[in-house]
This record gives sequence, structure tokens and C-alpha cells, in this order.
Amino acid sequence: MEEIDNTLKTVKSIHFIGIGGAGMCPLAEILHHDGYKISGSDNNESETLSRVKALGIPVAMGQRAENIAGAEMIVYTAALLPDNPELLAAKASGIPTYERAKLLGSVTRRYNNCLCVCGTHGKTTTTAMLTQILLTAQLSPTAVIGGRLPLTNSNGLVGESETMVCEACEFQDTFLQLDPNVAIILNVDEDHMEYFKTLENLIASFRRFASMSKTVIYNGDDPNTLRALEGLKGKKLISFGRSEENMFRAANVTLRHAFATFDLLYQGEFLTKIYLRLPGEHNVMNALAAIAAAMLSGASILDCEYAFAAFQGAGRRFEVLGTYRGITIADDYAHHPKELSVALTTAKQMPYQRVWAVFQPFTFSRTAMLMDDFAKALRIADRVVLTKIMGAREINTYGVSTADLAAKVPGSVWFDEFDETADYIVEHARSGDLVLTMGCGDIYKAAKLMIKKLKS
Repeated sequence: MEEIDNTLKTVKSIHFIGIGGAGMCPLAEILHHDGYKISGSDNNESETLSRVKALGIPVAMGQRAENIAGAEMIVYTAALLPDNPELLAAKASGIPTYERAKLLGSVTRRYNNCLCVCGTHGKTTTTAMLTQILLTAQLSPTAVIGGRLPLTNSNGLVGESETMVCEACEFQDTFLQLDPNVAIILNVDEDHMEYFKTLENLIASFRRFASMSKTVIYNGDDPNTLRALEGLKGKKLISFGRSEENMFRAANVTLRHAFATFDLLYQGEFLTKIYLRLPGEHNVMNALAAIAAAMLSGASILDCEYAFAAFQGAGRRFEVLGTYRGITIADDYAHHPKELSVALTTAKQMPYQRVWAVFQPFTFSRTAMLMDDFAKALRIADRVVLTKIMGAREINTYGVSTADLAAKVPGSVWFDEFDETADYIVEHARSGDLVLTMGCGDIYKAAKLMIKKLKS
């Protein structure tokens, strides 16, 4: 048993550094439900932080050494820089201190049916889809989702069953801390290469993750996923995809204004027709993965149908925020070139006059390493507006800037401040346009500013 498991048996008071993070908030909620005394700190107001506060959890704004007073255990987000004063104080205090992935791993060990969704793209949407099906089936899952599930208006859920659904992120191999009963592999693509260095290393990590589970539900159409499963023995293997050899298969896929409909087949037999209410052909694969995992866990075909009839996406996943003065504002978490390409291609299939890409690059390493791929993806849009790079956990040792990316995207403009970004959009966008803010940082704040300015 892990050290953290024993710690959780003896402590009552737990402090979260960065409690408003998408991955931190649901864990705080689960432990709060279990009777622990929770406190936290954060630097920025957010919807997740508001939810934490609404539970009665005290939150200090700003991260300072004195915030850890009274804690018997401390959990911190990997997004912190090493010189964070609160983190330094925690590590020097002698109080048991763990990175968030360690805590998530401990929580997953409490459940007999832990469904872990991994992959470079689509984790949050698939986790949200799967959770929605299980809720529709009244199977009472616990869930840790990277985005808000509109059905519950939260990205965390405390259930009463032995089933848990959670995202399993490959960043710095954190998913190897988890205890999956079912590993769901959506795809394997080059990302976080500042850590993995080579595609072979990345694939090897996914193989290790799959080997930790009893059952693997996998994308049978993705070459890198298939490479990750080569030689894997002693597992129940369930494939999904659009090619005929897959167990769960989407056939006769049709698109209407980017919304997909498909026939669901199992072992070649027709089960039902699925109608997706969130845009993007890529969501057919996400839906197949969610259906396979849900049915394995006891959901019926009818549960799947009903769930997708109501599911319109997770928060920040092509989330339409509204239409103001004829201009539609939407927000998406896309932060990898392939995700930008998919989001913008989807947007171009919809009945808008022009598509604006408003992109906030996230991390200096990713921006530098994938610069040309980002430029190619952004050129899909009709208009491109960039903001300064959000370095997050990194220091700019690459010497890269937004100006470097803008130089590769003809006609693009860039701004340092969201206020300037919003002003430019409000001045230049026209009725009938779609403005899509993209990035995994805080670019959603620019979308909110645009809405405020358009309203006024």
C-alpha cells in the first residue's frame, strides 16, 4: 500500500495548494464529502474555485507560507513553479506533502471499477460522456472530469457505487500513479515532448499504463495506440473505431453542419443509431469509447441513446457562450496543433460567415517545438488573433514569443492583454461570424470580456 494511503487514514485536515485547478477541485470535493476538513489557496478566481467556496471550504487568495498553518497533509498541483513560496513552506514543514496525481491514485484505489480515460486528445469530452451515460443509467459513479459537466454543473461528482470515472493524463507520467481497472486509450500523439523526448518513450508509457489494468478499451484505428498494445498479454481487449475489425464500430457516419449521426455496431451487429449534439466528427470516436466503457459497467443501449440525446459537451470543449449583435462567441480547450486543426475544421463546417481563431499558446516548450504545426492549423481560420504565451510551469529558456508564431500566420495580429484582444474583436468582427477562443490557459477570460463589450 502506498504511503499516502496510510496518511489519509490518520489525518483529518488537508490543505490544497492551487485548489481551484480543474484536477484539484473534484478531489477536494470528494474528500470534503468523506468528512475531511479541507482548506486551500489559489491565485485566480474561477468557476471551479467558486464551487469550492460554495461548499464552505475556506480559500486563501494568493499563495503564502502561512496558508499551510493547521494542515496535517498538503496536496499541490503540478502547475506550480518550484519556487512557489507556499510549496517551499510545505516541503520544509515536515507535514506529509503530495503532488495531486498521488492523491488521485489513492482515491482510485478505493474503487473496484475504476475507469481511467487516457489519450492525447479527447479525455475530458469522453470522461464527461461516460459520466453522463452512467448517471443516466442511475449507476451512481464518482467522477473526476477535466471540464464542467453541464448535467451536474461541476467537474467533480461523488457517487455511491464502486464505479469511478477519471481522466488519466500522461503529463510527466502522472497516469502511472493511478490504479485503473479499465484503461481507455483514445489515441497517442506527440505532446509533452519536453518530458518524453521521443515518440517511442511516449508509447512505452501508454503501454505501462495499459499493463496496469485488467481491461483495455482502445482505439483500433490509431497506429500509435496499436503499437502501445503490442505484446500485451493477460488483458481483456475491447476495440472501438470505424474500420470493420473493431468490436464497437461506427458505420454510416453522416455530418450535418458538423453534427454527426452514426450507426452503432457491436461485433458487426446493428445496435442503434446515435445522434450527437456536440459538433465535430472526431466526437464519433469519443462516443464509441464512452459507450464501450459504459456498457462494460452495466449501462444499456437505451441509456446510451438517452444520454447522447441530452449531452451537448463539456465546459470549454467547443462551448458556445452566446450570440451578441449577431456575433457568436465560443470557447475551446484546444492547445495542441491537432486539436486546433480539428476545432477549426469543425467550425468551418458550421454555417458561419467567417471563423475567428483567438489563440493563447500554452507553455514555451510546446510553442517552440510545434511552431510550424500551430501555424498550419491556425491558417484554417479566416481571421487569427494571438495572445502572449502562457508559460505556466515553465521559464522561457527557448526564447520563443507570440511574435514568432504570428510571423508564420499571414494576416494575423497579436496582443499582450486580453482587453486589447477583446477590443480588436469587437471592432472588427461582423454579424454572422464565429469567434472561437482557444487554449488551455485562461483565454476564456478574453471571451467573457468580448461578451461584456458586445453587450454594452
